[in-house]
Amino acid sequence: MSYTSEANAEAAVTVSTFGASAAPRRDRNGAPSTAGRRKLTSRRWFRITGGLLLPLAILLTWQLLATSGQYSSAQLPPPIAVVEAAFDLADRGLLGLYIAISAQRVLIGFAIGAGLGLVLGAIVGLSKFWDIFFGSTLGAIRAVPSLAWVPLLILWMKIGEDSKITLIAIGAFFPVYTMVATALRHVDRQLVEAGRAFGLRGVKLFTTIQLPAVLPSVISGLRLALAQAWLFLVAAELIASSMGLGFLLSDSSNNGRTDRLFLAIVLLAIFGKLTDAILSLFEKWAVRKWT
Repeated sequence: MSYTSEANAEAAVTVSTFGASAAPRRDRNGAPSTAGRRKLTSRRWFRITGGLLLPLAILLTWQLLATSGQYSSAQLPPPIAVVEAAFDLADRGLLGLYIAISAQRVLIGFAIGAGLGLVLGAIVGLSKFWDIFFGSTLGAIRAVPSLAWVPLLILWMKIGEDSKITLIAIGAFFPVYTMVATALRHVDRQLVEAGRAFGLRGVKLFTTIQLPAVLPSVISGLRLALAQAWLFLVAAELIASSMGLGFLLSDSSNNGRTDRLFLAIVLLAIFGKLTDAILSLFEKWAVRKWT
């Protein structure tokens, strides 16, 4: 064998040995495979950085507008004034109290409203009879604006905690009820029949077949309900309340304390997002467990 032939043979062995690791992986169709490579948007640092860009841009725009002279401090206080208002309320022992009271009202009202929404939504979604019985009436009640309930609840329950929590529960009820009932009506009938063929009935059929099938819709309804609970909290606390973030909002507006008014808005946004993030973590756990 000549020197050239030996060199070619050695090169072929080298390529066959190391070429597989150097060449890109390909899928069954011969296209380059993306297995083992994470997308940029799935990287945690990218998600955190990307999620902070818009809030930072809003904060910068806010600061520039507040210091431009176009608005007075009574119209648009700078961000540092809002921070100082937060420290002032914290020093007085009011900030933590207002946050705790509002969070308690939201969580209790959300638990009651979402729980009733899950139960009634399941009943209506699984039974044509109960759908006919409840459907049109609940659809009409859902169209009633939140503020329309306030004078009636105050008349019935006075201005205590019961009226506020009831209003929040009403707000949390309808998103869950609607999502659950609608999703259960559209569960694949073949899945249900397959479950019945294996002897599943009643609650066992619901927890084994139907609930996992509608789980994403259920959790979406819960997240919408939680957002509604924060919205209805403001409606409840704007009227006939002496504590809470909604009270801070209305009291600051009446007293011309725009810095505290902005503080209340920022806190509502932060805690609304925080509670939604907690539900998002629950969603990931539930999807892994049930599906």
